[in-house]
Amino acid sequence: MNFQQLRSVRETVRCGFNLTEVANVLHTSQPGVSRQIRELEEELGIELFVRAGKRLTGLTDPGGHVLPIIERMLLDSSNLRRAGEEFVSRQSGLLSIAATHSQARYALPTAVQEFRTHFPNVTLHLHQGSPAQVAEMLLSGEADVGIATEALTQYDELLALPCYRWTHSVIVPPGHPLLDGLLTLEKLTQYPLITYDNGFTGRTRINEAFAQRQLVPHIAISAMDADVIKTYVELGMGVGIVASVAYEAERDLTLRAVDAGHLFGINLTKLAVRRGTYLRGYVYAFIESFAPTLNRIAVEQALSGDTEALHYEI
Repeated sequence: MNFQQLRSVRETVRCGFNLTEVANVLHTSQPGVSRQIRELEEELGIELFVRAGKRLTGLTDPGGHVLPIIERMLLDSSNLRRAGEEFVSRQSGLLSIAATHSQARYALPTAVQEFRTHFPNVTLHLHQGSPAQVAEMLLSGEADVGIATEALTQYDELLALPCYRWTHSVIVPPGHPLLDGLLTLEKLTQYPLITYDNGFTGRTRINEAFAQRQLVPHIAISAMDADVIKTYVELGMGVGIVASVAYEAERDLTLRAVDAGHLFGINLTKLAVRRGTYLRGYVYAFIESFAPTLNRIAVEQALSGDTEALHYEI
């Protein structure tokens, strides 16, 4: 038994049983992948995959039982390497961060700048995607840390820790009627709205707020990125709803913002890591830089299952 056999099984499942794709991921040949799988099956005395001719179509019952064990063995192997690297070179390595567009653009820069000052020899990889993609990057090991408002709490394999609260703002050109008087959902339904795609940056709360009042908003344009939303508001194509942090008065000179926290409630951004993963010292340092309440002791206690560690002020 060897780790290449285990990787071949794991990547086969991750790649939807497409051995050509598995071969590309593992930088080998398709026959090589097939051979690694077959040799492991022969050693274990069971078939791990359902076959239709030469094609793999799914996991057998024994395969489904064995897969979590393979995942744990590969995770432990990765942890062993990280532990060795921690003691050989504490100040160098790689930190991979996955975040949504809004988090990467507006929430991360200060923490990244501070981190680079203290760890100039650590290479930073920033990945952007939807909340679900952020979670998948954590689960696959592609990212060490994930930051998003949605989705991260939906996976038992992830530990999602609260970071900071935020609200939405309505953005309009100067002189717009919505700048006068109390902002209401009824007023918003009178205009075409430009806001986030479903599943991004608190869009669920926006939908719920209108639904609870039995109002149907006119969502004219939806996008993943607040900068895109602001661009179309500037063009006069509608009223924007963005995360409050995405409005910068000194930069967005052609726009005005009205806080909409009383309409859409308070959102909570979370930072997640994969349970069971060995975190190097500089990973803890970055987490604390991004969310000062999440110091190393708090994170380690949460990883150990201490729920009291999550009871802190944000």
